[in-house]
Amino acid sequence: MKAVKRRAVAGVLVGSLVLAGCGKNDHPVGQGGSPAVPKQMVLKVATADTVTSLDPAGPYEIGSRTLQANVFQTLLTITPDKPTPVPDAADCQYDAPTIYTCSLKKGLTFPNGHELTSSDVKFSFDRMLKLKTPGGPAGLFSSVASVTTPDELTAVFNLKKPDARLPYLLTTTAASIVDEQFYPTTKLLNDTAMGSGPYELTSYKAGRQAVLTKFKGYRGARGALNDGVDLSFVRDSAALTQAVSTGKVDLALHGFGPSDLAKLRTGETVQVVEAESAETRFFSFNFKSAIARRPAVRRAVAQLVDRPAIVKKAYADSVTPLYSVVPPGFGGHLDSFKTEYKEPNKAAATAILREGGMIGAVTLTIGWTPTHYGPGAKAEALELKRQLDASGLFKVNLRGLEWPQYQQQIRAGAFDAYLAGWTPEYPDSDDYLVPIVREGAVFQNAYRSQTANKLMDQEIAEQNQLDRERLLENLQGVLAHDVPALPTWQGRLTVVAGRDVENVGATLNPLSFVYFSALRK
Repeated sequence: MKAVKRRAVAGVLVGSLVLAGCGKNDHPVGQGGSPAVPKQMVLKVATADTVTSLDPAGPYEIGSRTLQANVFQTLLTITPDKPTPVPDAADCQYDAPTIYTCSLKKGLTFPNGHELTSSDVKFSFDRMLKLKTPGGPAGLFSSVASVTTPDELTAVFNLKKPDARLPYLLTTTAASIVDEQFYPTTKLLNDTAMGSGPYELTSYKAGRQAVLTKFKGYRGARGALNDGVDLSFVRDSAALTQAVSTGKVDLALHGFGPSDLAKLRTGETVQVVEAESAETRFFSFNFKSAIARRPAVRRAVAQLVDRPAIVKKAYADSVTPLYSVVPPGFGGHLDSFKTEYKEPNKAAATAILREGGMIGAVTLTIGWTPTHYGPGAKAEALELKRQLDASGLFKVNLRGLEWPQYQQQIRAGAFDAYLAGWTPEYPDSDDYLVPIVREGAVFQNAYRSQTANKLMDQEIAEQNQLDRERLLENLQGVLAHDVPALPTWQGRLTVVAGRDVENVGATLNPLSFVYFSALRK
């Protein structure tokens, strides 16, 4: 049985007392002659997010990721100035294609005083993989055979097969390191948290408030420049707008509607800061449909779609047209649909259909859902229908269903194509490809391609980044030609802050959650 870890020890008391009695007192004096206490820089933040799990082994949507990313530490992390992983709790390297070794920094601790060692790293991954929580992250680490600990500062990931994605996976909240003496092995812990990240969670009221206090023992790449964050959970865009525009909060995020953002941009009391996010939208074709299974139909639709018109009419230009299933900002991105189809062209689409033996207008049933993908979803579906109908080459029937029934109808193959959205689980191009290409993945549209599967296997195993990016480009070219999915737009992560808040841009993460460390005022 593993021995109980030593607790961190405070500085030498005697030396502190001696020094305190010598020399001049340079601290400012407050009332009663006592030294003045410096004012704490605590920022007030509001969000419309929902948090489903404080435990990194549990389900993880954007709201949960935001809290976890600020409370827990990972072996590696992504910083605003570098697109590739950098050390956080450890420095890591491949010793062989299937052996990835991480050397922990010395002196790491949790806020409760427990030392952080390789045993905690092994416990965190073993626990997460054993729990296999529905909707949780265990599936991301399917290539990990085991984690071994040669000594207290070394954790070795032994892989079943080469996996170039592992460094990126280790930057995600799924790879958070938890205190093995604090967390139960067989169940989630969702009412509190103990991590070694930039902040300690000192208070949590589900659905109402989370209080984060700067963890002074944090030793990593994202040290907090403020003393803490008071995070409030609000209902909707109106509540967010009211809170930040009246100065009740310093920063507001996740949940703004386009009209509220437009009003905030015209004001003088706040700053609106945007960054390209990893969120994407596309229409997935159902290969079980006799019509959608025909390549000429899918390619003709791709030849007609006008993405800038969709972005303008449905989203008031608050998102960006997307020409690949992999968005800009991710390794190997290529505007493959723009290369394949150039500009919208009715004559070219007509030729594609004729070559495919299609005569007369093609009837398509396209599904969409009104709530899950936000208020622009209906307008997006209507604009796509308008474009295809206006060509005279298609006759589109739209079917709008609420989310539970929508999912059922997708599985039943009720649509020829349907609106879908994706925010990746890890910051790597591969996570935009797996859901579409792999059999049994998230978007089970029955697409099968030996060429695409072979390229995916090769890019996952390839550790030379330049060679890997060439494989990713080739794979995007295959998907543009086959059109199993038609990408339409890439989202933007938008936050609104008071004019006196600094470093707002540095808080934004491509995966759409927010790091609070850089904020100050």
